[in-house]
Amino acid sequence: MEIFQLLSPDGVVANLKANSKKQALQELSARAARITGQPERTIFDILLERERLGTTGVGNGIAIPHGRLAGLDKLYGLFARVERPIDFDSIDEMPVDLIFLLLAPESAGADHLKALAKVSRMLRDKVICEKLRGAESADALFALLTDNSASNAAA
Repeated sequence: MEIFQLLSPDGVVANLKANSKKQALQELSARAARITGQPERTIFDILLERERLGTTGVGNGIAIPHGRLAGLDKLYGLFARVERPIDFDSIDEMPVDLIFLLLAPESAGADHLKALAKVSRMLRDKVICEKLRGAESADALFALLTDNSASNAAA
């Protein structure tokens, strides 16, 4: 599972305007609805349900919200760099500025976990995160996220 298999250029937001975790999840749900064809409210509810189990703010300014939806035919990823870091109830209590949203079919099983692990490994790489934080545009973010050498370095 490679990042380029999860992400499309229209799934990357360079400057997400959000003042809270809830607002960020709403904005990303709206974009995910356009990409997946699934109802925005359904996506948002799935993400909130997952957050109730425990935060997806994994630390170091990174959040990886995720969920499973019955109507999906494949895994989908969306990436956003938040304009101003927001409180995400992260495990290290630091604000979040990089969010990678992952949506999987209910039947995804191990593929969902493999994709989560891949995203997590990539975003643990301080050099990659530094480049993502410094990128000028959504196109530059997409290129960084889908660069095979970057994702292989994180493997």
